[in-house]
Amino acid sequence: MKLHPLCLLSLLSAMPAARAEVRVTNLFTDHMVLQRDMPCPVWGLADAGEMVKVKIGSSEASAAADASGKWSVKLPAMKMNAAGQDLTISGKNTITIKDVLVGDVWVCSGQSNMEMNLGGCNAPEDVAAANLPNVRRIKFPHVSLSKPTTDVPGKWETTTPQNAGGFTAVGFYFARRVQKETGVPIGLLDDSWGGTRIEPWIPVEGFAAEAPLAGILDTVKKRDAASATVQTNAPLDPGQPVALYNGMIYPVVPFGIKGALWYQGESNGGEGDEYYSKMRALIGGWRTVWGQGDFPFYFVQLANFQKDTNTPAGGDGWAKVRMAQTKSLQIPHTGMAVIIDIGEANDIHPKDKFDVGERLALWALHNDYGQPNLEVSGPLFKAATVEGAKIRVSFDHADKGLIVGKKEGRKPTEAVAGGKLARFSIAGEDKKWVWADAVIDGNSVVVSSPEVPKPVAVRYGFTMNPERANLYNKEGLPASPFRSDDW
Repeated sequence: MKLHPLCLLSLLSAMPAARAEVRVTNLFTDHMVLQRDMPCPVWGLADAGEMVKVKIGSSEASAAADASGKWSVKLPAMKMNAAGQDLTISGKNTITIKDVLVGDVWVCSGQSNMEMNLGGCNAPEDVAAANLPNVRRIKFPHVSLSKPTTDVPGKWETTTPQNAGGFTAVGFYFARRVQKETGVPIGLLDDSWGGTRIEPWIPVEGFAAEAPLAGILDTVKKRDAASATVQTNAPLDPGQPVALYNGMIYPVVPFGIKGALWYQGESNGGEGDEYYSKMRALIGGWRTVWGQGDFPFYFVQLANFQKDTNTPAGGDGWAKVRMAQTKSLQIPHTGMAVIIDIGEANDIHPKDKFDVGERLALWALHNDYGQPNLEVSGPLFKAATVEGAKIRVSFDHADKGLIVGKKEGRKPTEAVAGGKLARFSIAGEDKKWVWADAVIDGNSVVVSSPEVPKPVAVRYGFTMNPERANLYNKEGLPASPFRSDDW
């Protein structure tokens, strides 16, 4: 007879006092990666008062289980170690976890484009070549709960051609690039669920810190109060706020991590600035519960998708949520991968996850792995200055200049000699938008139209699918869509 994972969790949580042997949470299995350069939490269950010792190499720590049988220790900070070691947990019995590396651990979370596996990306050559012993991952099942749970089924795996097809493709390409360039072992906490909104991933602490989300917080508090007297931890609709945090993120905390990768937004695609508040709640909430300070948080802006409406005003579909994602760069220690050039009009799951992972890796390599000269982003809107009948648009991440670019598949972006910029529109005080002529001038773009003699605002790519959007920096990274107005 097979037990449903939630039934198994309920049994485990109900029996710690009766369990004589020391037990460690399922995060700790053979082939795992521990986070380097910071105290490393390890935790589990034992008899009340039992002394538990945890040891790896020359690092060790001890603690007594509390009255409920819970114990936790923090191993002293360890340097990187790419040689597999044994991690032992000892009490009345001894558990030995083999082939443990010390490197950097990244949480990979979000909805289906993060969960999409490498085997579904039309890249059999990458699966066949995936012999990467220093890239490891643990995949978590879909669990949505009314209350936090302390453990979930799972096991760590090394990356081989036999199993890499099941890995998160975005995480795989990110890890492959970072590990290759740095030599640091990379662990991926593969913790995502297709079709989910952002609210279920946010902890109460995140909602509490964002005044615009007070209504959601009140709803969660009322729900929690109603279930406070219920002993069982019941499954909850995965669309409910905090539900996936309870079932899939809470069990991971406070496992040592380097940072987080986030690819989500399609299920919140009709939103605008409220999504920015939710990103603040997500990032701030995770940072609060982890207690590791402002760890790196790198996310993906939504790709181009569906039929091009080809209207100069734009504003349809995901246009506004992309603006909220761009605004989220105001949150400290964040980065955004722009992928407006690699989506597919007829598929919400674009197959090119190679460029997604590579563009996320640029942020990490620059900010966290000592490559400060590496460009991390395509042009980001900085300012729009009216110059008579024209508007000059200036950008961040354009120091080396701008190009009209062409991106085909995985090939590097090519500069189009004599090419013409597309998808710029302009408006005067009457707020009537028209397509504009746009010309690169060094590291800025000058925009104009004979139909608008006194322009006041400019937009670029501000639509669900801005086909032919072709502004790049000379490093070959695409410009993010933008708007200078707040109409």
